[in-house]
Amino acid sequence: MMIEALIEEAADRLCELYGETFGGKPSGRYRIAAKLVRAMTGKKRLYEADIVTLTRAMLERGYVLIDMDSFFVVLSANTFTNYRRANDDVAD
Repeated sequence: MMIEALIEEAADRLCELYGETFGGKPSGRYRIAAKLVRAMTGKKRLYEADIVTLTRAMLERGYVLIDMDSFFVVLSANTFTNYRRANDDVAD
């Protein structure tokens, strides 16, 4: 199977995990070890291009993938819609 297809499958699974119960919570944001993400993609090493491709695939599905080096964080893109906005006045 081509790496792009494996990354798409990994993105699907990472999105599914968002809605599953584990870690004492019914659903929601979570962190996942880089080792598990590598296993999902069938790669021994995730290169920057792989992470970018996976991040884009997650965004297309409505989720944000944050690379924290040894693990990844998955959040719903909707999480950010209610954040307060910084405008020109506060940026000075």
